[in-house]
Amino acid sequence: MGQRKPAMVWRPAAPTNYTDASRGRRKVNRIIIHVTQGSWAGSVNWFANPNAAVSAHYVVRSSDGKIAQCVKNQDIAWHAGNWDYNTRSIGIEHEGFVDDPAWFTEEMFRSSAKLVAYLHGQWGIPLDRDHIIGHNEVPGSSHTDPGEWWWWSHYMELVRHYWRT
Repeated sequence: MGQRKPAMVWRPAAPTNYTDASRGRRKVNRIIIHVTQGSWAGSVNWFANPNAAVSAHYVVRSSDGKIAQCVKNQDIAWHAGNWDYNTRSIGIEHEGFVDDPAWFTEEMFRSSAKLVAYLHGQWGIPLDRDHIIGHNEVPGSSHTDPGEWWWWSHYMELVRHYWRT
């Protein structure tokens, strides 16, 4: 159930923008939902810039739900702004702007939900709002993403649906 890996492309972040966790990583127990405040291409290109000092594991495109993986799941992306949360989470960026609901498409929600269902199967992350959180819910965060237009109830219904199917 729900463990089929969704289609994605590999767009690696520069090694200077994440931590190689080949010697071990703490148990992943959260997924953090972000909004890029920009374009899909701009985000994957920024993560590839060795001077960015930031990354996420995935970026989901608004128009068609295309997923780019930028950091391997076992490595530590620098996305949460909180080192403890970085070491225990997977970050998913979503193309768009927090104050513009037009970016939050059904294609993006569905693609991201399939990804979360897959990650649940891989890591055992509980499918609830205590473990699938917005960037704004990370302790110490000054960010507002994913913002008021992120349709949490619908998103979580989709996540659970894709896990069951």
